[in-house]
Amino acid sequence: MVARPLLPALLLALAVWSAQAADVPDRLGPSPRDLCPVCGMVVSRYPAWAATVRYKDGHAHHFDGAKDLFKYLFDLKKYAPGRRSEEIATIAVTEYYGVARVDATRAYYVIGSDTRGPMGDELVPLASRAEAEEFMRDHQGRRILSWQEITRELVYRLDDGRFDSKP
Repeated sequence: MVARPLLPALLLALAVWSAQAADVPDRLGPSPRDLCPVCGMVVSRYPAWAATVRYKDGHAHHFDGAKDLFKYLFDLKKYAPGRRSEEIATIAVTEYYGVARVDATRAYYVIGSDTRGPMGDELVPLASRAEAEEFMRDHQGRRILSWQEITRELVYRLDDGRFDSKP
């Protein structure tokens, strides 16, 4: 039978695919029906800015940019009643240069640049510190932030255009 020799190859391919899938925070982007739970925009219109929170039960919320993602995370009770942060499996953002999904907690974010997102001033996600520094030079950025440095106050100041160097 030909099927028997194919089984090990199929299992190996599945194992490789599973390992690759585990490295990518979110392979499934927003559908044309997905609305940002923060602002109500159709997320699929802005694939270069899309961000996603995927829960352990498979449910996902998509956002039109990192700024709305952070607003959501800072106020889950308002934007996702009944959900808890402990239920979140992955958080992904679309990084600027490669337009690829990356783990939001490992990305670097530039504020105060000449690059605007769908909702105006934005936290521009970059995959590495070196890329964030390059983006700063190329787009007159004002500050590079890690995940841990982003505060509720800073996120809301972006809406007012107040992204000075103070946290």
